[in-house]
Amino acid sequence: MNLGSQLLQYAFAGLTLGSIYALVALAFVTTFNITGVLNLAMGEFLTFGALLAVSLLAAGLPFPLACVMAVCLVALLGGLMERVAVRPVLGAPPLVPVMVTIGLAVSLRGVALLLWGTQTYTLPAFSPGESLRVGGAALTLQSLWVLGFLLIVLLGLFVFFDYTVSGKAVRACMINRTAAELLGIRPERMAFYSFVASGALGAAAGILITPITLATYDVGFMLGLKGFIGAVVGGLTSVPGAVVGGLLLGLLEAFGAGLVASGMKDVAAMLVLLAVLLVRPTGIFGLGRGREA
Repeated sequence: MNLGSQLLQYAFAGLTLGSIYALVALAFVTTFNITGVLNLAMGEFLTFGALLAVSLLAAGLPFPLACVMAVCLVALLGGLMERVAVRPVLGAPPLVPVMVTIGLAVSLRGVALLLWGTQTYTLPAFSPGESLRVGGAALTLQSLWVLGFLLIVLLGLFVFFDYTVSGKAVRACMINRTAAELLGIRPERMAFYSFVASGALGAAAGILITPITLATYDVGFMLGLKGFIGAVVGGLTSVPGAVVGGLLLGLLEAFGAGLVASGMKDVAAMLVLLAVLLVRPTGIFGLGRGREA
């Protein structure tokens, strides 16, 4: 494989990983702007989505139904988390809700360990068949599913925020929570919906990536961390920034691991985060008007 093909291969890998990071970053941005809470249990949504799909498939459900049910169950888990653990501490100092989500993340990881053990699991590819050959590089069909799902989510968010009453209510809460309350909008309801949506997004991301990377009880920890870094890099107040931050991080990881050393994969993420925070603390697209973490 020549240098051009290698670079293209790294780009394909980076876009696939970056799309997963972007989906997680979108969930972070949505919940943070509405509730002011950084949900650091996002990674566990990916884990439960993937492993629930594996278990439901093993129980005999058709693959599409197993995936849909897993997404719905994790969405309910997200809503339950908001109602039981997050909402009671929303009036507390900012660090308290963050610590609550960290505690939930550790607890959920322990539950996953008890239920599924330390084994690795996989899911069948959404589209069987050989990889596409583009410019001498291989692009798996599963990668196309990941990229396509990200585009569908972006289109859905655009339609939701611009053309639905509920979307405009969510946007109002994101811009100015107090003014939204004065207009009769219930931010606590929007907060519940945001956690439900983040659970669904995280579960879908976990299911999509499992045929490529496999799943374990702790697979979501690093993916959730990278999604958080992507959200911070892009700007915690910006939906486009979350996507750009996630894709940028995935590409830098792929090229760093391929051209320098495999250990650069995680180092690159931290270096990018530090560089952006030093130069522009609000992120690339951040406007500096979101809630303070």
